[in-house]
Amino acid sequence: MLSNTLNTNEIKDSAGTEVEFQRLSTIGRTTEFAKISEAPDKPHRLKISHLETGSGSSKRRRSVVRIDETQPSDRDSSLMATVSAYIVLDAPVGALDGTSRMNDAIANLLSFCATTGAGTTVLFNGTGNGAVTLVTGGL
Repeated sequence: MLSNTLNTNEIKDSAGTEVEFQRLSTIGRTTEFAKISEAPDKPHRLKISHLETGSGSSKRRRSVVRIDETQPSDRDSSLMATVSAYIVLDAPVGALDGTSRMNDAIANLLSFCATTGAGTTVLFNGTGNGAVTLVTGGL
């Protein structure tokens, strides 16, 4: 269970600076956090949700961790623009004995997005190979 306040470097911005969040609600298998310093008209939210389907060895769990940040448009300050980023883990939990395959898939994804391949430093600034393809629309 996550703590009600995420304030010990659990979440960072692109400069590597801590961003603090406070739990707003937990309903069923969904939790929402708000950035502690968000303005009322500029929500900055972390949402975590889980959905299980099937049963026995056919049971699957779809888990989502999502960030949504709303700020004024760079081109028209009368408009608001929301950027969303999320990770989905869709796993056949009924057919697995442990978490190693799920952990490997997450590690593959995070290392692709947050490193340049040869480097071992985690890059928060969007310069990892996968982050560049996401931001630029490249292949």
